[in-house]
Amino acid sequence: MKKPILLLIFCVLLFSPALAADVSGDWQVEDNSAHIRIAICNGALWGIVGWEKSPGTDSENPDPAKRTRPTLGMPILINMKPVDGRSWSGQIYNAQNGKTYKATVTALSDNAIKVQGCVAWGLLCGGETWSRVPSSPSGRRVDFCSRISVPGATH
Repeated sequence: MKKPILLLIFCVLLFSPALAADVSGDWQVEDNSAHIRIAICNGALWGIVGWEKSPGTDSENPDPAKRTRPTLGMPILINMKPVDGRSWSGQIYNAQNGKTYKATVTALSDNAIKVQGCVAWGLLCGGETWSRVPSSPSGRRVDFCSRISVPGATH
């Protein structure tokens, strides 16, 4: 009788979504130039530019039609799938050079995440640690899931 109960408890703990790190919210990038708003949309992690110190445009985008779009509201963490309870894997778009990279996001704590992008089959990687931005008093978050682009689309 003890073994089935222990197995049930183990399975509940193993597969419980409550154990997953909650990275939804606003995150300050390392150089303090922007806040990235992260949300889980249809089971995938997405992040958009939610605030920027200086307004910018996507001037380096390989698609000439997108080079005048504002970076504010633009997706940069793209269709990241859960790897485990504290990590996601997908793509990151770098508006500074117009390139998209394979990327991971890892929760280091409730208030810090590591964002890492890689090239050359993961041999060359770079990243930074982002800090959680304290919630506004109302705790209001803008829902952007309905506005994100289709997975696999060029950013």
